[in-house]
Amino acid sequence: MQRDHEDIYVDWRGRACNPNKHGGMGAAAFVLGLQAFEMMAIAAVGNNLITYGFTVLTIQAHYPGLRPSPCEMGRKLDEEDECIEAKGYEALMFYSALYLVALGSGCLKPNIISHGADQFRKEDPKQFKKLSTFFNCAYFAFCTGELIALTLLVWVQTHSGMDLGFGVSTAAMLLALISLLSGTSFYRNNPPRGSIFTPIAQVLVAAYRKRNLQTCASNSEMVLNGTQNGIVKLIHTDKFRFLDKACIRSEEERLGSIREESPWKLCTVKQVEQVKIILSVIPIFACTIIFNTILAQLQTFSVQQGASMNTWLTNSFQIPPASLQAIPYIILIFLVPLYETVFVPLARRLTSIDSGISPLQRVGTGLFVATFSMVSAALVEQKRRNSSSSLSILWIAPQFVIFGVSELFTAVGLIEFFYKQSVEGMQSFLTAMTYCSYSFGFYLSSLLVSLVNKISGGWLSHNDLNKDRLDLFYWLLAGLSFVNFFNYLFWANRFSQQQPLPLHLLQTQTSKQPSNSKLVVP
Repeated sequence: MQRDHEDIYVDWRGRACNPNKHGGMGAAAFVLGLQAFEMMAIAAVGNNLITYGFTVLTIQAHYPGLRPSPCEMGRKLDEEDECIEAKGYEALMFYSALYLVALGSGCLKPNIISHGADQFRKEDPKQFKKLSTFFNCAYFAFCTGELIALTLLVWVQTHSGMDLGFGVSTAAMLLALISLLSGTSFYRNNPPRGSIFTPIAQVLVAAYRKRNLQTCASNSEMVLNGTQNGIVKLIHTDKFRFLDKACIRSEEERLGSIREESPWKLCTVKQVEQVKIILSVIPIFACTIIFNTILAQLQTFSVQQGASMNTWLTNSFQIPPASLQAIPYIILIFLVPLYETVFVPLARRLTSIDSGISPLQRVGTGLFVATFSMVSAALVEQKRRNSSSSLSILWIAPQFVIFGVSELFTAVGLIEFFYKQSVEGMQSFLTAMTYCSYSFGFYLSSLLVSLVNKISGGWLSHNDLNKDRLDLFYWLLAGLSFVNFFNYLFWANRFSQQQPLPLHLLQTQTSKQPSNSKLVVP
């Protein structure tokens, strides 16, 4: 019996992988190097496109003729000289570089984690258990790169100029590319299978065309996905029953009057279940948007909050407010290894779950903890407003620390959840939803600020924290986060756990049925 192409991972030459040579944590280590160096480059970037993008920025920052006209940010409006807007080739070069960085980000981010996770064979129970460890290691690499970017590279840009700073970023991306290419001969590669959107569209169209058919009470009338090498790829579930009509044969199809089955009229259970998986995870995805809205505040208002406080620790040492964003990563550098070596073994004894707690439990823990980040921020802002003297900037450190702890749970748990819920060909797509949550969180932040200013009469409209009511805005976010936590509990409890089990647990006898057939059980 031949194996279906979906079960075959190949090496860089397209040959079937050797389990003793390809994959495992050794191959994943090269991907972790890419993760660390990519974050060190300050921006989310994609292989050669990001290298070119940072190269363009480096050239523009180095050569005076390509730089925009100088503009002193502290200049008074009534002075004669005005800031000159960058136009022509100056603006073209700058925006081209930024868009290349953004394009590279879209190429790399959704695939870096899924490619690393693909190095572990899911049919091997020992390797499948290492998936959670890999996700923790990937986040540790992320934190390491982010910490270096927010400290060393910020210092280089501040004291040595933007041209050298962008040059270091370019060098970091070259190191990331070298790390990725160094593991080429060890990777297990998942061959491309075309767009995931086509089968999704086929299911929706087929279900709509057969909307008048009655949903069958059993699987006997459904076109089942065949089994490959004795492995059941997906099982039928009872949720979203209206989609099941896409894999029910009509009367004409049963009688054989239709010679060729159109994929836009008749789908397999596997295709339908893939769409059900996506619909099922959308509520979980939506519940993490508020979490990233809180992150947006820490990168904007909390930095502004720090700028209005005493930034001098000693007479000769001053903390730049923007460097406060490094605090969570300093904490996480120590917490991630402790989580993997201490918390997971202890939790495993209580729960019998290989990863200590399930991905959904991990996400929920982070969402709950994130609420207290905004509570801390609101209390500190109240104290800052009411204080007769300037408070030390260290007072706002706890809100960054608390959020760092919550991110350890939610960020990693969400990626692990999406990956383990996906089936072959969907890993990158579902992993990309994590980064969509970041984007929606920041968009929601901007929307909230506009709504708050419109409804409250200007809590945040003065650009002066002594006149604004940032503390009330923080309390609002704390309340929204708390309500969002209970909303998450509702959807998490409702979610039907259909996480893909290790394939060795799904063995079945199929000697009587060809591996590539569409089976109709009479």
